[in-house]
Amino acid sequence: MNNPFPQEAETLRPDQEPDLPASAPGSLEGSPEPPSPAQADPPPLAEETLPPAGRAVPRAPETRTSQDAPVLTIDAGDHVETQWERDELVWHALRTSHITGRILTGTLDGVERTESGMTIAVVIYQGFRVAIPLKEMLFQPEPIPHGAEHRALVERQNRILASMLGAEIDFIVRGLDKNTRSVVASRRAAMLRKRQTFYLDTDDNGRPLIYEGRVVQARVVGVTDKLLRVEVFGVECAILARDLSDAWMGDARDTYSVGDRVLVRVRTIDKSDPNSLSITADVRSVSGATSRDALKQCSLQCRYAGQVTDARNGVIYIRLHNGANAIAHTCLDRRLPGRRDEVSFAVTRLDQERGVAVGIITRVIKQHL
Repeated sequence: MNNPFPQEAETLRPDQEPDLPASAPGSLEGSPEPPSPAQADPPPLAEETLPPAGRAVPRAPETRTSQDAPVLTIDAGDHVETQWERDELVWHALRTSHITGRILTGTLDGVERTESGMTIAVVIYQGFRVAIPLKEMLFQPEPIPHGAEHRALVERQNRILASMLGAEIDFIVRGLDKNTRSVVASRRAAMLRKRQTFYLDTDDNGRPLIYEGRVVQARVVGVTDKLLRVEVFGVECAILARDLSDAWMGDARDTYSVGDRVLVRVRTIDKSDPNSLSITADVRSVSGATSRDALKQCSLQCRYAGQVTDARNGVIYIRLHNGANAIAHTCLDRRLPGRRDEVSFAVTRLDQERGVAVGIITRVIKQHL
């Protein structure tokens, strides 16, 4: 009968060699071949790690960040866009403009001066700050000069830039930094792109999109009392007050503001030099009503209220509230009327050839102080 208890190992003497098993064929003689990892017995699992019979091993729960987890919405299947997602979409649009040259549109929101003395325009494009240097903001056919001798010109350009605050402008991204999320752009590049598309390129009939006589929409980028500066698809031009309306206008700022969009008719286009392409335009020919039509509403020896638009060389120019133009050489009020004053005007003659009513100012209704 076999002894169920293991025998104790025999003790070897120092001069005695142990009996080694015969080596397998192909192996080094006297060195037994170690068992392969597949043949080696795996270490036994601890008793507490073994799952109960018939139950699967549970998996560790997956950790999700707040950006990965979708917003829990009230309506089933609805999707709410977070601020982070919106910022990523805007940043993707800026990167696309930088890579492909796509034109973006924003509003001029600030004019700043850097520590080095350089003037930059600031556009807040859907929450991202876009900086445009002065030389890339104003379209100049020649480089902008620097130095003390050109200080007056630089200050004038800074005033023009400041008067454009609130204007709608186009730009193309020229550089960006992902870490600081800073963006540098060029308005000049966008204007050159639009000039090529709308004035120089032609369709199948050999005609450009903008030609002389066409009515187009323009952006108001500057307003003074007697002047309106507009951008017509990449080209800026000035429109005088007499070309804004057939009726006399006292102050263009009462009717137009920076950032408005107006309809203009392109009168002339000079394409002799694509880099200095210029146009002339007017607003008066687009509007249907004229002062001659309003003059039909005036009658002799009748009084009408109006506003003084100008006074020079003893002649007072008035725009009546019914839309007619009037001039007066005499004022019966002891107060001398000035621009933008409300007056009472009595018609003494109707000049059909010039399209104006002639008469006298009976009194000053309200002075503009």
